[in-house]
Amino acid sequence: MEHLIELRRRLIWALLAFFIAFLVCFHFGKQLFNLLVIPYQWATLWAGLDPAKAQLIYTAPQEFFFTQVKVAMFGGIVIAFPVIASQIYKFVAPGLYRNERMAFLPFLIASPILFLMGGALVYFFFTPMVMWFFLAMQQTGGAGEVQISLLPKVSEYLSLIMTLIFAFGLVFQLPVVTTLLARVGLVGSEGLRSKRKYAIIIAFIVAAVITPPDPISQIGLALPTILLYEVSIWMARLVEKKRAADEAEANSESSEASS
Repeated sequence: MEHLIELRRRLIWALLAFFIAFLVCFHFGKQLFNLLVIPYQWATLWAGLDPAKAQLIYTAPQEFFFTQVKVAMFGGIVIAFPVIASQIYKFVAPGLYRNERMAFLPFLIASPILFLMGGALVYFFFTPMVMWFFLAMQQTGGAGEVQISLLPKVSEYLSLIMTLIFAFGLVFQLPVVTTLLARVGLVGSEGLRSKRKYAIIIAFIVAAVITPPDPISQIGLALPTILLYEVSIWMARLVEKKRAADEAEANSESSEASS
């Protein structure tokens, strides 16, 4: 019962932090959405168009309202994540040994940083690249060609950029997850190295499934995934070296004590 009461208290604090962040983000919903549209304006500039004429539309009366709700939820989760993560840690920490808490804390800090790095890569590079790819398909009209212009819907554009941010953010968690698994002995550097070719194939398959159907975003997600897989192998190797050093030190201390 004490654990359930503690869990309820942590959930209340986490939900309260999300609700407050959601209200703040909803109040500034239009400004946040305009911030997300900046990569689209960069893409129009790369395509040789006027960024001031970048235009989004909505075809249902309630579409832009629900788009702002989604933006507020997205921003609320991002802003409230430190509070949510700290509440999870405070609930789990009493059941861990001191060395386990010291080992878990760096990953709790590294996880949001890596997620933000993946999101920044999407915002500053891959979203403009993807939108530039789609803008290049337009037709100006004339000389036997009909004019075809790109007018993205606000909901579809938000869905695109949120999908990319979540996909890259999750992929950037690969070193954290692999290092944790290596610490508990579920994976090893040699096993990861031997399965490298399968990881490359899986990376391209996953990228093709969760990204838009264009080669730029698919290759753009697959290549960082492969690079992060190599980083994971290196991190697992460091964990193994540290474990071997700790075991050698423990054996040395036990030998001295017995003698």
